[in-house]
Amino acid sequence: MFLSSLKLINFRLHKNTFLQFREGLNYIIGGNGQGKTTILEAIYYISTTKSFSSNSDFEIVNFDEDFFEINGNIFDFTQNKMIVRYSKLENRKQYSLNGKLINSPQEIVGRFPVVFLSPVDSRITEESPQERRKFVDSVISQLSRSYLENLLEYKKILKQRASLLLTLKENYYQTLIDELEVWNERLCETGSKLILARKKFVSEFNEYVKNVYSRIMNGSETPSIEYETIEHNSDDEIVAVFKEELNKQRQNEFRRATNLVGPHKDEFKFYINGINLRDFGSQGQHKTFQVALRFAEYFYLKSKLGKNPFFLLDDVFGHLDRERSQKISEHLGELGQAFITLTDLSDMKNLQKTERDYIIQINQGRVISVN
Repeated sequence: MFLSSLKLINFRLHKNTFLQFREGLNYIIGGNGQGKTTILEAIYYISTTKSFSSNSDFEIVNFDEDFFEINGNIFDFTQNKMIVRYSKLENRKQYSLNGKLINSPQEIVGRFPVVFLSPVDSRITEESPQERRKFVDSVISQLSRSYLENLLEYKKILKQRASLLLTLKENYYQTLIDELEVWNERLCETGSKLILARKKFVSEFNEYVKNVYSRIMNGSETPSIEYETIEHNSDDEIVAVFKEELNKQRQNEFRRATNLVGPHKDEFKFYINGINLRDFGSQGQHKTFQVALRFAEYFYLKSKLGKNPFFLLDDVFGHLDRERSQKISEHLGELGQAFITLTDLSDMKNLQKTERDYIIQINQGRVISVN
């Protein structure tokens, strides 16, 4: 899979920027606020139909303009032309692939797989369980359209059920109880599918994380991931156990008017040599684990999908020490097409650059040199 070109119109700082890329490592150099991360955002956009840094398409439009547009050309066995266009006036986003309008993200997510590594990944290892669930869900969703559909359905069920619980807290009617039972059935059925998919993912993904981490740290530390969910002895009984847990929490849910049971409460715990990373890990261990997660994601997606994902690295090397930078740089050559942002050329001193690598320099949303 190869992104040959990208055109950005009114996309944040980029008024009218055209970029061409090579199949190997593409270094995008520029100072803070010059528009280099925006290029990665645009690549992520055409791969997922959304931004990695904003929930609002409105705020992405260049100042004083009323629309943005992204044009991308990806070769994946055949040539694919993507156009994403958002209009402020209509408050509408359109995504087209080879001239055909795409009606839902499910049609695109996973078709052009992408991995994004940035300093913000510190949230995955250091912050709440929600960040770890978000990471796991994003990986599985690129592999399985059914998982993404179940995840979206599950979120809708949670929203409807929470609204009903709030109503029940104020008005305890039998008709509402009967309605809740219907939502409970849907919650258990859909939620159980998510749990089983996550369970399978963790059992497979652990080996990829161990392999990458070992290569970065020369085998001196052993990482692992543990999945904490509704306790069950076999996959066949998960729905029944889910229902039992709901019954146990019934009065608590009525009192608090919130969903207390299900995969939205799951936790993924990270360990190094059996020690909990979040509670006892050093900053160096956290950073290494974050990098290992994304490289593992890359190789995992590649093995499952049979194609090289796009690998986006945003200002990563500026936050790593020399030894880790060199170790990671050694493995960049194993990737397919990668896009790496750096603040200036001096940041490349610890990296293993080859003649095949491509350097694009950006200033104020414009390409000022390529080599």
